[in-house]
Amino acid sequence: MGHMGHMAKGSWVPSVTLRVGAGGVDVAALLLAADGRVRGDADMVFDGQPAHPSGAVRHEQASLVLALHEVEADVERIVIAGSAAGGALAAVAPDGVAVAAHTVAGAPETTAVVLAEFFRESGGWKFAGGGKGYGSGLAALVTEFGVEVADETGAAQQPPEPVAAGPLPLTGVVKMPVRARQAGGASAAGAAPGHGGPPAAGGPFPPADRPYELVGGWEFGPVFEPFTITGDGDQVVTVDDRVPPGPVLVETAHEGRDGYFAVFPLDQRNKDGQYLFSTTLPDFRGSSVTPAPEDRALRLRVRAYHRWVMRVKPVAAARRIEGTLRGYGPEALLYTGGAADLQVHFEGDEDGGGYVGIRCHEVAGHTGLTERPTLLLNRTEPLLHTVPLPPGPLLLLHRADGPWTLTVKELD
Repeated sequence: MGHMGHMAKGSWVPSVTLRVGAGGVDVAALLLAADGRVRGDADMVFDGQPAHPSGAVRHEQASLVLALHEVEADVERIVIAGSAAGGALAAVAPDGVAVAAHTVAGAPETTAVVLAEFFRESGGWKFAGGGKGYGSGLAALVTEFGVEVADETGAAQQPPEPVAAGPLPLTGVVKMPVRARQAGGASAAGAAPGHGGPPAAGGPFPPADRPYELVGGWEFGPVFEPFTITGDGDQVVTVDDRVPPGPVLVETAHEGRDGYFAVFPLDQRNKDGQYLFSTTLPDFRGSSVTPAPEDRALRLRVRAYHRWVMRVKPVAAARRIEGTLRGYGPEALLYTGGAADLQVHFEGDEDGGGYVGIRCHEVAGHTGLTERPTLLLNRTEPLLHTVPLPPGPLLLLHRADGPWTLTVKELD
């Protein structure tokens, strides 16, 4: 059983000490960006690397000290992992009061486990218990979050070569490195300073030079090396020929606390189609799916006040809904389970309103987006609502003007 507690930013719990009650447990903290991965090896704090460069997280004798009010804005989640099959974890405030606790029951085949995590929500931090186990130790666990682990010879494990283009059945997770390119007269991946994208004043940009993961077993849409481009202000983007025809994922981020941001696919007459994004959300990031044409290059018109980054990827690189998933703003999501109920918690925008909607594409047997997707949700207010899901595979186009939580419960 675990306890979830809200910790308001900068108030009575500015820092906590995490204590793990299991003998011989190697405990580690992973500081994750919005894409769910570390920005570099420095974002893992453990006994061999006892302090984060920011000073916000420290490792002290099988305990972790987190100064939550000092965590960099780029970091949206902090995952706490342990090398044992289970253990009890308590988050203790500076005055010695336990503000949250969680116990993870181990399994014989498990040698490492996600004990708990902290995540940003509504301007503060929340604590959530973990429990996901790994049979190959802590090294396998941290690799899932983007940490490069050296093998016994000291060489870092390298991701496999990119998969050939074409709709392929994916039997496992395939990592594909993103190489620097130039396209459309703007800087491509790896050309910008910092972590591969332009530095954000108020919110992080997703790194453009880090490998990403494809969801295994997903066959809808082509597989290809991703296309990444950065820009500033209004621009028309022409995607190069690495992107084959078919449904593709478009990820974007727009820097700044103010200003309008929109992306429109251009049709064969070079006119705006139905927008993919149209928002005034601060420090916007989001994803959607659009078809890449068969007879010409995919072209997208960007309207922006500030700097932005865009990536075109296989649909299989979108996040999958399993259990509980949290996000902010619009996102394309995959579901591959059976018939289920989907609980939607939409917190609304900064003014207490905002739009939330979900359109469902049943993609089995299809090579393109269905012309009439099922409208599962269409509201203009904060809500806690449950909608039915048909059996997967499904592509869910989720639009939201603020933070949200989705929880899926498959039917018996």
